[in-house]
Amino acid sequence: MDYDKIVNNLAQQVFDAVRPRITDEDYHRVQEAFALAKKAHAPQKRKSGEPYILHPIAVALIAAKELQLDANTVITAFLHDVVEDTPYTVEDIRKIFGNDVAGLVNVVTKKKKETYQTTKQVDNYQQILDSLHYDIRAVMVKISDRLHNMRTLGSMPPAKQLKITGETQYIYAPLAQRLGFFLIKTELENLSFKCEQPSIYAKLERQILQVTPMLEDAFRIFIQPITKIL
Repeated sequence: MDYDKIVNNLAQQVFDAVRPRITDEDYHRVQEAFALAKKAHAPQKRKSGEPYILHPIAVALIAAKELQLDANTVITAFLHDVVEDTPYTVEDIRKIFGNDVAGLVNVVTKKKKETYQTTKQVDNYQQILDSLHYDIRAVMVKISDRLHNMRTLGSMPPAKQLKITGETQYIYAPLAQRLGFFLIKTELENLSFKCEQPSIYAKLERQILQVTPMLEDAFRIFIQPITKIL
């Protein structure tokens, strides 16, 4: 498989999605963030065996296209695992991309400590929720990160899948709902349900496909007078 071509094509989708609403300078910064992430993650692979860089690109694409976020948030999405998983530091990010991006990357980076206040997991949640006081963008990057992880959950061991779906249902889906991202909240819940109850999910999916044409007809009839008035 030509992963270089796949990587570059997906990155271009991010550039195209964000281009209409940012300056030329920010556009080049977004491209620079991709180049740095690609270089930093070059030796790494995902559990599926794919190049790790595909994950940051997918998170950046969610941030740029589905959430329509600003340049610095898309840059943060590209770089969200760089400090945690590679030799780069927050100060390196600060020198290249400035204080705003460095601050966002710092918030989304899980801190490695010798001792945790409660547990590593709870401390990480606390760090993210504390960021809501001053900048919601870090939380939006984490939601984008979780959404892609849920979309690619099949490559994880079963125990890890259940752990991730539990976190998703109790933390990320409610958070997405509170922030007004209803479609993302629904997708996170559906993906969690699919993982935990695959047979029931498949049955419901079949039933929904059967009734959807009837619902679409009813919907078209319902909106006709509304459309006429508007």
